[in-house]
Amino acid sequence: MGSCVPRDRRDRRLVTVIDLPSPTNKYAGPDREQYLGKRGRLLASSTHLLEIDLLRGGPRMPFAAPMSACDYYALVSRMEKRPRADFWPIRLREPLPVIPVPLRPPDPDAQLDLQAVLHHIYDAARYGQYIYEGTPQPALRAADETGAQQFIPARS
Repeated sequence: MGSCVPRDRRDRRLVTVIDLPSPTNKYAGPDREQYLGKRGRLLASSTHLLEIDLLRGGPRMPFAAPMSACDYYALVSRMEKRPRADFWPIRLREPLPVIPVPLRPPDPDAQLDLQAVLHHIYDAARYGQYIYEGTPQPALRAADETGAQQFIPARS
């Protein structure tokens, strides 16, 4: 699990946890159980949670309400609105959204542009040099595979 934890500058209290579940968090086993325990404690606390799942494989994390069909999702659980949460379903061929990051009053939410972050990381890590060498796992749906062909560089 990768996490970012913004803290209040005045008292160093944890404000929001930004979490990206890893593949080991999504499949049955001790890592998932540990992750769900941490997530449960967080959801019972006064800390906001921003969970961003950009992994197409594996079961989704449990939610109080059923979620729509999607490839990815972002969830914002504000401590003052629990058990309700805001949910952004994301399809493979859609641009990633801008997600609010809750802060403490009187500060307004910060805005996290997931598409801009993905482009920056993709370019900085030079993913374009090797990301298209294999077959995606899990396999893409036929319509998504056809759409993805436009991004694959021609091979000589």
